Amino acid sequence: MSMTFDTPITIALSKGRIFEQTLPLLAHAGIEAVDDPETSRKLILDTNHEMVKFVLIRATDVPTYVQYGAADLGVAGKDILLEHGGEGLYEPLDLNIARCRLMVAGVKDADISGRRLRIATKYVNSARAYYAAKGQQVDIIKLYGSMELAPLVGLSDLIVDLVESGNTLKANGLVPLEHIADISSRLVINKAAWKMKHRTLMQLQEALREAVEKDRGE
Repeated sequence: MSMTFDTPITIALSKGRIFEQTLPLLAHAGIEAVDDPETSRKLILDTNHEMVKFVLIRATDVPTYVQYGAADLGVAGKDILLEHGGEGLYEPLDLNIARCRLMVAGVKDADISGRRLRIATKYVNSARAYYAAKGQQVDIIKLYGSMELAPLVGLSDLIVDLVESGNTLKANGLVPLEHIADISSRLVINKAAWKMKHRTLMQLQEALREAVEKDRGE
């Protein structure tokens, strides 16, 4: 499906797995990167459409750039959106890529009931909401990496983190204990841009939806 663009469009993406898995979906809409993000130092990438640009930013910043209109739309993991809160955004489409699970994990026989637990995570809001819904008081310890280390050295009782294959947990003697949410990457659109550039963004959204359904075999 090839599109024509009569208004400038900026798409916020993060390098790595999401970028790689989003490119084929965008290609279905006729949008392809001219610059290679792996070799280029540019943060704003040209595409085969003069009116369409990619901005490459940290995954955690994608919702903020879209919320404040620095990008018209973007692709962000549901884990990031849960932390952000989704203010100023539409989230019209699950792209069904970068799939994983947000889980509570710990040692195999961890005591997860009764006493007040210490939870290590970078997903502070999600962890707090999960335990609040259970009516369980916990202390949240914010970490930015090497989450699996926290229970092993006594920093925390449990962790809340993304789990894909579970191999990293297993290698460190941990197991998934409780499921919080299924995670995949979503299309997010700035609310003002949706009104001002509605025709173009609607066409792009539908092209992406068509690509997702094709990948699913629907």
